[in-house]
Amino acid sequence: MKFPKRIRHRKNGPVLATIYGKSNSYAGYRLAWLVAGQRRMERFKTYSAAKKRADALVKELGQGGQATALTHAQANDALAALERLKQFYQKTGITLSLRSAVNEVCEARGRLNVPVEEAIDGYLSNVASIKRKDIKEAVEDFIKGEEPRTKASDGGRAQLSKAYAYNRAIQLRRVAAAFPGHAVCDLSKELLDKLLTSKPLSDFSAKSRNHHRATIKQLLQWCVRKDYLPVTHRLNEADSMRPEHANNGETEFYTAKELRDLLEAAKGPMQAMVAIGGLAGLRTAELLRLTWEDVWRVRRHIEVTAGKAKTRQRRLVEVCPALAAWLRPFRNFKTGKVCPITAASAEIIWQQEFVELCEDAKVTRKNNGLRHAFCTYHFAAHGNENKTAQQAGNAPAMVHQHYKGLATKSEAKKWFDIKPAKTAKIIQLPAAIA
Repeated sequence: MKFPKRIRHRKNGPVLATIYGKSNSYAGYRLAWLVAGQRRMERFKTYSAAKKRADALVKELGQGGQATALTHAQANDALAALERLKQFYQKTGITLSLRSAVNEVCEARGRLNVPVEEAIDGYLSNVASIKRKDIKEAVEDFIKGEEPRTKASDGGRAQLSKAYAYNRAIQLRRVAAAFPGHAVCDLSKELLDKLLTSKPLSDFSAKSRNHHRATIKQLLQWCVRKDYLPVTHRLNEADSMRPEHANNGETEFYTAKELRDLLEAAKGPMQAMVAIGGLAGLRTAELLRLTWEDVWRVRRHIEVTAGKAKTRQRRLVEVCPALAAWLRPFRNFKTGKVCPITAASAEIIWQQEFVELCEDAKVTRKNNGLRHAFCTYHFAAHGNENKTAQQAGNAPAMVHQHYKGLATKSEAKKWFDIKPAKTAKIIQLPAAIA
């Protein structure tokens, strides 16, 4: 047999491989071929083995195949990679070609500049795994978790008002009822839009819907902390979650004559509370927390401590001469609360008693009328929203928005000049109302 022996795919086709015979330099047979412009060679002990490999090789080359470009090591790597992709598909159901898998790994490695596995471990250590949680269950857990904050400890003030917690629970359960069978992570902007634009919320006032929006945002923040929602949920960006501009209701407040009628009809500590509410502008909740020490501690001022103020910021409220005159009969009251009601439902009882006082004085009760009156007349008297806000413990913008232009200076003067008709006798401390 003559060597080299040239192997063709077809009889008159080009030479695709060449077998070289034995020589003084080589003990075996050598098979050589070109692929992608590069010369490849393999060695065989027998001619038959070399011929068998050559026939298979030229057939592959003749059909345009590229497998022959691979070395044995590369071919083994390719087969192992294909087997791994097969296992990946069986486990996840995701189909990846060898080319797409390699492209993905190379792109990730190039951008991260660290091994992909190392980057994945770092990502997972900083990203929470989202848990499925039924919305109704999440709401009940949220309400239960907030309950301890409504209870005061060591005689201090609770972090959260029970009335506020009660109203918020109603709002949250209303939200949960709108999404039966849904998990928190199933929420979408579309679902929130539907909730806030359909009944019953569509029948509520804009102010009430805004309260619901604020409550929903609190729930979503809690769900993020509990890993029921990702930090990047973007639900707050729903169109319906934008606050509405609510029309301000008419601010109702008492006249100077009505305040005098209330003060003259009031008896005991009720008279002091009406005077402080109307002439110092304390909120009802602040009045109920106020002690006689707070009244007398700072000369010519009532101290609303941080623990008693709604904003939890201490403020001093000036005691005008008229208020000083109404408080004079109580100067022997040194300790204890100004409001003698000690029951848990003190605010409800006090409001009921105030309704009865209005009936006795033949004055139409106005919601939060004493504080509204103080802010209205104080702003009219001084023309300075900052000063009124400082005394009332709210924002200057709030004063300007709600109390501007509601009263004249002469009306303000009458209000702050209301004094007892005659010097009253010192009042004895009554027994507490349980």
